[in-house]
Amino acid sequence: MRTVLMVAEKPSLAQSLAKILSNGSCISRKGSNGACSIHEYRGKFNGENVTFKMTSVCGHVMGCDFVGKYNSWDKVDPAELFTAPIQKKEASPNLHMPNFLRREAQGADYLVLWLDCDKEGENICFEVMECTVGAMNRVQGQQVYRARFSAITDTDIKRAMQNLVSPNKNEAQSVDARQELDLRIGCAFTRYQTKFFQGKYGDLDSTLISYGPCQTPTLGFCVERHDKIQSFKPEPFWVIDVQITHPGGKSLKLEWERVRLFDKEIALMFLNMIKGSEEARVVTTTQKEKTKARPIALNTVELLRVASSGLGIGPHHTMQVAERLYTQGYISYPRTETTQYPENFDLKGTLRQQQSSPNWGDLVTKLLNEGIQKPKKGSDAGDHPPITPMKLARESDFDHDSWRIYDYITRHFIGSLSPDCRYLQTTVHFEIGLEKFSTSGNRLLDAGYTAVMPWQALSSDEEMPQFTREQTIPLDHAKLVERQTSPPDYLTEAELISLMEKNGIGTDASIPVHINNICERNYVNIISGRKLKPTPLGIVLVHGYQKVRIQNLHLLAHGY
Repeated sequence: MRTVLMVAEKPSLAQSLAKILSNGSCISRKGSNGACSIHEYRGKFNGENVTFKMTSVCGHVMGCDFVGKYNSWDKVDPAELFTAPIQKKEASPNLHMPNFLRREAQGADYLVLWLDCDKEGENICFEVMECTVGAMNRVQGQQVYRARFSAITDTDIKRAMQNLVSPNKNEAQSVDARQELDLRIGCAFTRYQTKFFQGKYGDLDSTLISYGPCQTPTLGFCVERHDKIQSFKPEPFWVIDVQITHPGGKSLKLEWERVRLFDKEIALMFLNMIKGSEEARVVTTTQKEKTKARPIALNTVELLRVASSGLGIGPHHTMQVAERLYTQGYISYPRTETTQYPENFDLKGTLRQQQSSPNWGDLVTKLLNEGIQKPKKGSDAGDHPPITPMKLARESDFDHDSWRIYDYITRHFIGSLSPDCRYLQTTVHFEIGLEKFSTSGNRLLDAGYTAVMPWQALSSDEEMPQFTREQTIPLDHAKLVERQTSPPDYLTEAELISLMEKNGIGTDASIPVHINNICERNYVNIISGRKLKPTPLGIVLVHGYQKVRIQNLHLLAHGY
């Protein structure tokens, strides 16, 4: 009987896949390296009876590094690292992963790769092949297969098993190229600037000053905001603060059409004109129906932004939680740039799974009965479908952060299929003397998606009382208020993620890593509100880069 060796990216994922593919009938044993298990069962493959062996790696099997002599900081000029020979080394020597894979591959006839379906996963496919194919039996025809999947559900996994493809060498090699570039650039500049800064700034808390092609511009955004804060000079301005009370009892602040003035004498002149009137006259009342658009399908970057700004969970931890939810089968693959559901995506079936939820089941039932909305058109990046819930869960199933992230992902999915929020905006325009003021309020017509995403709902006190044209309302007060222009605040994680996405720094998978790196390496501190405040080390480092750039521009301008 032939044997099919199958390899997943993590031990927990291998166990989940084996359970699904064997319909719960697999037998498990511990692997020789102590970290990975092997799950065996019998079934059919390519029309014949076979024994399946499902096991896993623990992320990358191999990493790249310089050959021994180039690892000496004292004997090697950092410039030599750009041409130095590179070799593959075991990523985790204590796991003995190549030997483990080679041992399990002996006697196997076919290899099915269940690595995560992204470029990193594709690269690991070829690392696994390097360790296994030479030890396998020789067979005619195709011997190595690749499974493509986006969720750990019975339907997705069994469909992937029925539609195996070949691994993509180009995607794998793109990761090799990126790893080599990161190694050469990162090591060369890290060694150079560490040696350059040593002893020059005694109060800077770092023995190693690392550089990275993505890490460094990420830090640059934080320092750029810090510099704007430091160089900001506040400027006084004046506004006219007017308040009236509607006959029904509601107090309203009126917005001045001129907004603000930077000349106090002129502002006082307008205030005296207003005080002479002592009442506000209604000029016109306008009404307009408006909408708050339902969200587009959820991708990784938006999940990271919301988790930081709305849930107070950092991007690195968010991805750890999301990956665990994915491995357990609760959500689809959490690393995706796509914000558009595929044409064949079973929206109703996915939604129907949530009907018995005590948190949003009633809203789901109503939505199914009234008909789901066609999702807003997003962008298809050609990678994975948007992040969606794949099965029902309850709060008691998870720890605190896992539940909050699952809760948000599910509410976002339901919201993306719900109607837009509709409301009636009423704006009342007033005259006080010759000066114009206004106030606005909103009346909810249809909560739409905000019923399931209540943090985006209209405030209950936004509704505008009724006014009639030429109605006059006495002023409660009219006074001049002095204020100052304020500096920007430190970047929040959510703002930094947006800047990185806009400027092409990192990917959906690596953005959390780069932000985590600048925190762990003492370049920035996270302060209240998940804002990123650069440390003295981070500031000096970026300012040093800026001076080098200015000097180089100066040399170029003079023909050097």
